[in-house]
Amino acid sequence: MHRALFSSLRQGTQSPYDELRPPFLIDYDRLIFSNPFRRLSKKTQVHPLAKNDHVHNRLTHSLEVASVGRTLGLGVGHHILRIDPKCPHSPYDVAAIIQSACLAHDIGNPPFGHAGEEIIKEWFTHHASPYMDELSMEERADFLAFDGNAQSFRIITQLENHPKEGGMRLTHSTQASMIKYPWEAIDPRSGGKKFSFFQSEKKIARELLEGFGLKEATELLRHPFSYLMEAADDICYALLDIKDAVELGMLKANQMEEIFLPLCGEKEYQKSLSSQGNSDYEKVSRLCAIAIGRLTQQALESFIAHELLTPKKGVKDLVSLFIDKSLREGLEKAKALGHEKIFNEPRKIELELGAYRTIGILLENLIHAAYSLHRGEESFKTKHALMLIGHHAPRREQSLYEKYRAVLDFITGMTDNYATHLAGQLGGMGR
Repeated sequence: MHRALFSSLRQGTQSPYDELRPPFLIDYDRLIFSNPFRRLSKKTQVHPLAKNDHVHNRLTHSLEVASVGRTLGLGVGHHILRIDPKCPHSPYDVAAIIQSACLAHDIGNPPFGHAGEEIIKEWFTHHASPYMDELSMEERADFLAFDGNAQSFRIITQLENHPKEGGMRLTHSTQASMIKYPWEAIDPRSGGKKFSFFQSEKKIARELLEGFGLKEATELLRHPFSYLMEAADDICYALLDIKDAVELGMLKANQMEEIFLPLCGEKEYQKSLSSQGNSDYEKVSRLCAIAIGRLTQQALESFIAHELLTPKKGVKDLVSLFIDKSLREGLEKAKALGHEKIFNEPRKIELELGAYRTIGILLENLIHAAYSLHRGEESFKTKHALMLIGHHAPRREQSLYEKYRAVLDFITGMTDNYATHLAGQLGGMGR
């Protein structure tokens, strides 16, 4: 079964054979050189518009996740060779697939990170009428439950490099490894917030996963490699968000015993904490490095022990299957600390309130302009507002759903800085 998890097929025209670069490594290169990936350097990871250069942005986060993902891929690749010595795919193929999926996993996140997602959802909830009166229930759900995961899948399959003709044309294995939630927004499993493809990409996602045989009855299943991508993300954001909080003075090293003691062990914890001459940031950096190493090894061992190379229904995530209870609980406590101390920090909340106004102004002007175009009621201002989007602006012949998708493609592609600048321009003009 594991051989069926590899596919170098791509949407659109197939790439010619490259003797220097295997197909999965080409995926990595395409992502690294892409415009949406580069713009992640000016998008929020946790702390909006951070002036401290030591703090993570969405780009540095993605690179670190990709590093952990590559290690997990190598480990699983060597496991495949042990059980199937004649497998035509090397451990480096698995590593490149996971590394590429990790690079792409946040490429569709809007400005201001997860706060941006919540602002978009809330705006559409409050402006459902008249803007969404003509949409189907499935289409409405895409906006009411907007998810950056689905926008990432849209970028790589539809928007970047070859619009509507395969997008980045990444291999099927890399694309499938990105899909954490193989269902649409209206599916009850989404909980109104977590899904991996919009209606506009539903057919692509279904054909992609069915091509791997990832279907049971009417339900699509996750590609096994997606668990590795997700675990790499979980490990990095839980710990490195804490590291940023220490750098910004929100937390002290001695406040995190219940996290790092189980993750690093008594000896390493005490050694790091008692080191003379080191700042809190240096102490926590060392503890994070040790913890990431142990958690990565645990993720690999748990993936193999639970035989996740065989697609399974009902597996929530890899972290919940960790064999070592102390490591699992330590990671969960790190996440909980993030939500308790970091996500509710006053300065962060102030900036997110500013982000609410910023994205609200953009949506108010551009969604209104798209709606006016659809109704044949354009004004001088709405015409000029849509001109800002450039050659990907909504077109008259498109459905209302497609027009709104084009607006969100534009807004979610913005950096924090550009969104703030453009909202300032539009906000000063009135509607």
